[in-house]
Parts: sequence; structure tokens; C-alpha cells
Amino acid sequence: YAQQYDDGVWAAVGLHPIHLVEFHVDPEEIGQDQVPGFTTRVEAFDPEAYRSLARDPKTVAIGECGLDYFRLDKNIDDVREKQHNTFRAQIALAKEVSKPLIIHCRNAYDDLAVILREEDAGSVGGTIHFFAGTWEDAKKFLDLGFHLSFTGVITFARQYDESVMQVPLDRIMVETDAPYVSPVPYRGKRNEPLYVREIAKKVAELRNISYDEVARATTENARKLFRLG
Repeated sequence: YAQQYDDGVWAAVGLHPIHLVEFHVDPEEIGQDQVPGFTTRVEAFDPEAYRSLARDPKTVAIGECGLDYFRLDKNIDDVREKQHNTFRAQIALAKEVSKPLIIHCRNAYDDLAVILREEDAGSVGGTIHFFAGTWEDAKKFLDLGFHLSFTGVITFARQYDESVMQVPLDRIMVETDAPYVSPVPYRGKRNEPLYVREIAKKVAELRNISYDEVARATTENARKLFRLG
């Protein structure tokens, strides 16, 4: 898809942690109209296959990759180990091709910070996609050199306000995570990339700055991180 466009569309390649084992995600859990449930594929990370994709000029990042403990029984240590090893391998690939990481993390911020530190992932940097941790979590990733990316959840949940207000403006990003998690005023509907403006508006409101300032800063942050020119 990225190669169909000369500009404005790029790719990231990575193996999402939930695809290491089989999970069934019900439509009710997603909670979005016109967005079906799905069953994850069971895959193993093949460095050679991903290396050829990662080296493509249209590929600007490695990810989503990371950790996801949301659907795991806390006693399933083998699945956690598989996630850890797969994530470390993708960090190694990111360092090899000198491209930043797009990191997925759910219910695993402490372990994530440890792995990022041990693997010196800050040398390539990246962004914590759909950041939903505390301000204490946020500071760990900022100290490691990462950006934090916020979604439509900040338009209807207040527990992320402190992080949105405190993150340096040159380290904040906005995204939709479409087709999921539509922002206000589109709750319950299929999310769309265009709705990213609603997240930027909320960031501006919480930080008491203009929408235009947020739009300029987050666009520039993305251009710099992903080397978009």
C-alpha cells in the first residue's frame, strides 16, 4: 500500500505480541460499530523475512512490537518469555537497519522499561504507541529517549491528563488507532484517521495552548522521528 503513493503514506513492519499465540477477540470487546472481531494468527518472528521488509525505503519504523499481558494468565510464563524474546529480536532488527520502534504495550510497562534499557533501544528511539500508563510510567520512557503517543481515549478518560500536560511538546505524538477507540464526538462509531484532529484538540485544551501549535509540533515530531523529510 505504501508503495502505491509517492508521498504521504509510509509503512512500519513488525510482529505484534498477540500474534505469537492464538487469541479470539470478540466484537463486543472492541465496542465499535462496523468493526468485526478476529482471531489472531500464530506466528514466529523470522528475522530474514522482516529484514527485507525493514530495509525497504518506504518502511520508516519497526512495529508494532512489544508486550501484551492483557489476555494472559499471570502464570503463563512461557508466553511471556516468547514475547520478551521476540521483542528483543525486533529491537535488534531496528538497530541493524537504524529505524525507530513503534511499541505496543498493555499491562506490561515495568517489563517493557527493563527490556528497553537492557537492549539500549534508546539508541534508535521510537514511540510508545497508545500510551495508557501513569505519569511515573511516562517519565521512565521519556528518560530512555522515547516519544509518547496518545489516542482518542484522552477525550473521554481523565486518568491520562497529567501525562498529556507534562510530556515535553517535542516528545508528544497523536494517533487514532483506527478503526478502534473513536474519540468524542464519534464514540461507538468506526474510527477513521481523519479523527486525529480531535485528539490534537484535546491535547491543546489540556495544555492550554492553540490547536495550531499542537498540530505543528506533533507533525514535526513525526517527521523527525520517522525521517520523513
